[in-house]
Amino acid sequence: MEKRSLEMAYPKDPSNASFSPSIRSMPKTIYLTRHCQAEHNVDSDWYILDAPLTKLGRQQARELNESTQDSLQQDVELIVSSPLRRTMSTTLDGYPKAIESLGGKGKLVLLPDAQECNDYPCDTGSDRSFLEKDPEYQGIDMSSLTPDWTSKEGKYSAEPKALSARAQRVRQFLRNRPEQKIVLIAHGDILRYIVYGQQDSSPWANAEVRTYTFKSDNDEEAWLQQIDTEAKEGKDEPTSSAPEAGNKL
Repeated sequence: MEKRSLEMAYPKDPSNASFSPSIRSMPKTIYLTRHCQAEHNVDSDWYILDAPLTKLGRQQARELNESTQDSLQQDVELIVSSPLRRTMSTTLDGYPKAIESLGGKGKLVLLPDAQECNDYPCDTGSDRSFLEKDPEYQGIDMSSLTPDWTSKEGKYSAEPKALSARAQRVRQFLRNRPEQKIVLIAHGDILRYIVYGQQDSSPWANAEVRTYTFKSDNDEEAWLQQIDTEAKEGKDEPTSSAPEAGNKL
């Protein structure tokens, strides 16, 4: 009976005699994580450059680790992070067991396309040279941080069209990776663009981890669909797209 159900789900390819339904690739799992509480979240101060985590944010990251160390951290194959300080710190404190099992900090992938949307100082990253001098981040491969990654111009512009394109690149990047279980640590607004394709006011808490898979293996947009919520350690703190920020988005 088990063999019949597999064959019904995965019909054999007559052009490939070696095809076996048992080795058919499983659906890819993506764990989208919003960073823990950062300084700009507390008083809606969007002018803190590359805002770092607060003391509470550090605590939330430790709680995130406790919530996931016996679940997703056991079998995640790749960890990808926005290169802003609050996301890298969330990554290091929130997923230490997975980082260690994957080979250490040097195995983290920094993805500039996953940076936050707006062009306020709080959503603008730091220069590579500055980050490389910070003891917390030493050992992370920062070769992906090109000089323009902090420019908020061109492909990193805060314009809605550019943001939609950037979110699509993130989805395509994740789908094209060979790993089947991937964690992405990013920001409230860009996560909404990644999931919904546009700015959205739906809540996404600090240190909230949502589980997704891809709707299709070949659609150009690489849309995601949610499966579950893995963890939620913080509150739905405001982003710089909140109405009081006066942002155009």
